[in-house]
Amino acid sequence: MTKLGTYSASATVGGVEITMESGKLAGQAGGSVVCHLGETILLVTSTGSRAPKDHLDFFPLTVDFEEKMYAAGRIPGSFFKREGRPSENAILTCRLVDRPMRPTFHDGLRNEIQILITTLSADQSNPPDVLAINGASAATMLAGIPFDGPVAGVRMGMDRDGNWTVFPTFEWMDEEGVFDLVVAGRLNPDSGEVDVLMVEAEATEDAVTKIEMGAVKPTEEVLGKALEEAKGYLKQLCALQVDFAGKAPKAEARDFPLFAAYDSRVYDAVEKATAKELGRILVDDRMDKKQRGDAIAELRDQAIDYVFANAGDVDVADDELEKQAKNAYRSLEKTLIRRRVVNDGVRIDGRGPADLRALSAEVGVLPRAHGSGIFTRGETQVLNILTLGMMRDAQRLDTIDPNTEKRYIHHYNFPPFSVGETGFMRGPKRREIGHGALAERALLPVVPSTEVLPYAMRLVSEVVSSNGSTSMASVCASTLSLMDAGIPIHAPVAGIAMGLISEDGKYTTLTDIQGAEDAFGDMDFKVAGTADFVTALQLDTKLSGIPAQVLADALNQAKDARMEILDVITDCISEPRKEMNKYAPKVHVEYIPQDKIGEVIGPKGKIIREITEETGANIDVEDDAGRGVVRIYAADGPSADMALARIRAIANPVVPQEGERYYGTVVKTVDFGAFVNLTPGADGLLHISQLGGNKRLDHADEAVSVGDKLWVEVREVKNGNKFSLAIIEEPTAGAADDDDDDVEVEAQPETRAAETRAEEKPAEPRAEGGDRGRSRERGGDSDGGRERTRTRSRDGGSEDGEGRRRRRRRS
Repeated sequence: MTKLGTYSASATVGGVEITMESGKLAGQAGGSVVCHLGETILLVTSTGSRAPKDHLDFFPLTVDFEEKMYAAGRIPGSFFKREGRPSENAILTCRLVDRPMRPTFHDGLRNEIQILITTLSADQSNPPDVLAINGASAATMLAGIPFDGPVAGVRMGMDRDGNWTVFPTFEWMDEEGVFDLVVAGRLNPDSGEVDVLMVEAEATEDAVTKIEMGAVKPTEEVLGKALEEAKGYLKQLCALQVDFAGKAPKAEARDFPLFAAYDSRVYDAVEKATAKELGRILVDDRMDKKQRGDAIAELRDQAIDYVFANAGDVDVADDELEKQAKNAYRSLEKTLIRRRVVNDGVRIDGRGPADLRALSAEVGVLPRAHGSGIFTRGETQVLNILTLGMMRDAQRLDTIDPNTEKRYIHHYNFPPFSVGETGFMRGPKRREIGHGALAERALLPVVPSTEVLPYAMRLVSEVVSSNGSTSMASVCASTLSLMDAGIPIHAPVAGIAMGLISEDGKYTTLTDIQGAEDAFGDMDFKVAGTADFVTALQLDTKLSGIPAQVLADALNQAKDARMEILDVITDCISEPRKEMNKYAPKVHVEYIPQDKIGEVIGPKGKIIREITEETGANIDVEDDAGRGVVRIYAADGPSADMALARIRAIANPVVPQEGERYYGTVVKTVDFGAFVNLTPGADGLLHISQLGGNKRLDHADEAVSVGDKLWVEVREVKNGNKFSLAIIEEPTAGAADDDDDDVEVEAQPETRAAETRAEEKPAEPRAEGGDRGRSRERGGDSDGGRERTRTRSRDGGSEDGEGRRRRRRRS
């Protein structure tokens, strides 16, 4: 291992070695740590600004994850060939670090803190995201910033037998993993135990397949035990950081002033002026969110006026006094809401702790969408739209992870009008990307594989109204859209957001939290899953520790709510539609021999382009596990069928046999005869002696021209691919009638030929069986108006170094 520090500490956690170094790189940063996990190496720095941003009323923490493509031995794929805006993967890693770190900084800290994580090496086996949590905590400890650390993170993967592997690799998760669990926590200095701060978890993409084969289901009980097991590993990682911080030098002690949210005198004034009226507003469950918000805002203005009139002895500027009055009013509102829930068991809208708001579901709401659905829960409403596309429409990923493509894509949009506000529309923010990713992970395990459903899928969740848990509403709306589109998902998925309020050692778990309960509660707990198991879970808490039984009860309460939501979804649409939307692209998948891939594609893609131009279908061809996979996409069924027939004719050509008759096309004339196309890829030689009758010819073009059509019979087959032909008279209608009873259906066009003898071009190619007692229709295409011209040498190879030529035109 490369030495990137003069001070180091290592620990083996679950059989995996974690190493931290410092003292060599980034000496001017507040705190600098190099973290190793296998050959994945991160440089993590934590730096605080020299002066506080005292005008802010929030903690200015920024976490950035820099994906350096050189870490994986790649050159960035952008036009400028350098890293630019962060990828979705990088943003999700930033959020994964931010969520457990933010609540551990001291209240009132206003110095700007930046945690910067740079990937120096990525072995594409060990994920860097959880390693970054440990590095961020260690770097902050060295920076001397007021911080209640250490904070540790661990990833655990569940295998088929229900056993958990610590820090699993990408390969292990793909092959063995059923559930991916990330847990972060802090070492409580008072109890010496680990307090869980964050959980991020989801079932793997093929979890359903593994469960159907007998793997353990990731149920609430299984996950509750796993969270307890994770605490032991977190304790070891916290001990590693303490050991490392004792060896490595720390930054010089600095003064980081803490700013109180408000003066106690300001709070007393606000409470005296508004407590009674605010309490009345908060218990009036007849109000909706907007009405309650307007009443609270009006009362807040009165509180500010009262503070200015009665708290003049607070020695701060007017702007600061107004800010303190707002903070005090918010604190009072929080106290009243929490007190009523814990003491009376009644929430802000009159519900009990386990009650859901009114639910409704609709599907097929947009006529041209491939799938659409609306899910409504109280004042939260999400419209989801599904679009199906070709596999080439799958998202290409340019990251340091081994995954390079994503065919199931979920995007989440949260416009300002959804909460009755105005704002800039400048693309998705980190919150929107995080919420979209959570809903995406919740549905991914039930989405059929490419073999079953060869489509790329993009779902867009438009939040049209918000009052709590829009991400879980997006999960429900996504299920509706998928089923409306006829996607054969393994099972419907629903999601629910839970909350927790703790007062005086008493814990109250809330089902289906609203925005205010999310803001003033102690925990935000989102659970999504089918009726049988959990597919995704996300937990963030502000508490110093949650008892295991409280967490288990919350999981079970969430399951009850999920089952109720699933009933609403299945009442709306009980199963995926039998047929896809008529506007959805039609698809055929054909498997061909590997050695036929080149023939299907043609030189420089010529054949594929011709088929696309003629049929309007789009065609993808790829080599998969030693066989060719052809995916045909078209706007309608007939176009897809026509393209499929062309592909089959090329990949599985019909070989002409002796005695068979064909209505072929002259594709080349030479001095010794004419070459006639019989079937795709099969040309026969009509010797010049067959063309002149009793007259001697010097060249075949004296009798026939390229493009002429004539009836021929296969007289001899040599080496299986050389055909000697003889010209014959056109069969009459009676000839077909005189055939044996086992004449195939394909021979029927010969009867019609007699009726159209005067026409220059019969509708379809024809073939007649000779002494074999049957006749077959042969030809390169079902479209008789299309002509082919090929150029070949006598032995079947190219002549004059030129490849085979083909010309088509439509009459």
